[in-house]
Amino acid sequence: MKKIRFFIPLLIAIFTVLSFAPTALAFCGFYVAKADTKLYNKASQVVIARKENQTVLTMANDYQGDVKDFAMVVPVPTVIKEEQVRVAKPNIVERLDAFSAPRLVEYFDEDPCNQYPRSQSMPAPMAATRGRSLNEISSEDRSLGVTVEARFNVGEYNILILSAKESNGLETWLNRNGYKMPRGANQLLKPYIRSSMKFFVAKVNLDKFEKSGYQFLRPLQISYESPKFMLPIRLGMINSTNEQDLIVYILSPQGQAEVTNYRTVKIPSNVNIPVFVKSEFGDFYKSMFQTSYTKEDKKVAFLEYAWDMSNCDPCSAQPLNNEELKEAGVFWLDNNGDINNGMRSGFAPPFISSNVYITRLHVRYTRNKFPEDLMFQTTSNRESFQGRYVLQHPFTGELKCAAGRDYKRSLFRRFEQEAQTLAQLTNWNIQNIRKKMEISTGNLQTSWWESLLMLFGF
Repeated sequence: MKKIRFFIPLLIAIFTVLSFAPTALAFCGFYVAKADTKLYNKASQVVIARKENQTVLTMANDYQGDVKDFAMVVPVPTVIKEEQVRVAKPNIVERLDAFSAPRLVEYFDEDPCNQYPRSQSMPAPMAATRGRSLNEISSEDRSLGVTVEARFNVGEYNILILSAKESNGLETWLNRNGYKMPRGANQLLKPYIRSSMKFFVAKVNLDKFEKSGYQFLRPLQISYESPKFMLPIRLGMINSTNEQDLIVYILSPQGQAEVTNYRTVKIPSNVNIPVFVKSEFGDFYKSMFQTSYTKEDKKVAFLEYAWDMSNCDPCSAQPLNNEELKEAGVFWLDNNGDINNGMRSGFAPPFISSNVYITRLHVRYTRNKFPEDLMFQTTSNRESFQGRYVLQHPFTGELKCAAGRDYKRSLFRRFEQEAQTLAQLTNWNIQNIRKKMEISTGNLQTSWWESLLMLFGF
C-alpha cells in the first residue's frame, strides 16, 4: 500500500487503525523571502470562508502513513448533507499561505553625496464497516445511542454524519468500526454531545483512491449554516502533549477576524533587522515567534496578516483571483451569495475581487493553555497589517563628501539598533549578532570599540 502525505488538520482528531525598514517607509519595499508553513514540521491549516451565518470550512494538513489507515472525526454544528461536501485542490491552501505569509523586504541606501531627493524603494465498500451489513450496523448503532444521520461518498472519501446521546456509546461505536480512539477521548467528546453537535467522519475509499491517480489525498471542504463561528481544537490534543501550530485563514466580505475567547495580538512587525538575517530568515521567524509566544503566556492568537485580497504591498505572491477564491470556499462573489449554489456552480471569471478580506491567525496551543475551542468574530476593521521585517543595505560606494562621512559615522548607531532589536525579538546572544554583522558589513564598519570612540568624538 502506498504511503501518502495528506492535508487535514491536527485540530481535529485524526485516528489510524493502529493508534490514533524604517517606519517612515510604510509598507513598500522589495520582497525577498517569506515565513510560510514549511517552517513547521506539523502545522495544521484551515480555511474558513464566512459571511453572516454561512461557513465553508476547508481542512488541510500533513498526514503521513498508509492511506488505508487514514480516518478523521470532526465535530460540526449541524447535519451535513452530500451536496455540502466536496474535495478541494491542495494548491489552494498553498496559495493562501504564500500570499499571507510574514515577509522579509529590503531597501538599499542611496549615495548620501547625491543631491537629488532620496527615493523610496517600491517597492470501495465502506472501509470503516469492515465488510459488515448495513442492517447489522444499524442495530448496533441504536443500542449505543449512535445515529447515522447521513452516509455518502465524495471523491476518494466515504463520509458518515453521526449524532450520539452519550460519549461512551460514541467511543464504543467508533472503536467497533475501526476508529481506534486514544485514551482520554471519552471526556473530550462529552462537551460536543452536550452541545448537540454532530460528527463528520471520513475514511478513504481505497478503490476510488487507487483509480483516481492522485498521489495525495485532497483537502475536504464542508459548507454549513450556523450562528456558531468556531473551530474545534480539543480533539486534536488527544494524541499529543506537545505544542501544536495552527494557521487559520479567514475570508470575509467584512474585515479583520479575531478570536473572542482568547486574546488576539499582532505579531511584532515593521522593524529593521541586520542584513545577515536574509540567509537566516526561517530561523529568525521561528525564534521571534517562540519569544513572542512565551512573553504572551502561551495563550494568545497571533495576527500575522490582514489585508484586502485585491492588492498587497509588498507581494510575496499574487493575490488570488476569483476562480481561486471560489475554490477556497468564497461563495458570495456570484450566485446571489447562496452557499450551496456556490459549492455546485462553476467558477467566476478570473479577475481579483475587492470584496474578500483575508485574516491570517497563527495559534500555538497546548491542552493547559487552550482548554476551549476557538471562537471567532469578524469586524468592520479593514486596517492593513502584515508581519514585515526590513533589511536596510548600506551604501557601498565611495563617500568623498562631508555628508558621506557623516553617513558612515551614523551607520554604527543604526547597526547597533538593529542588533539590539534582533536580540530583543529572538533572545539571540547580542555578541554573536554583532560578530555576524561585522562579517556581513565588511569594511563599511570598523570595530565596535573604534565606532564607540568615534561616536563620542575621540
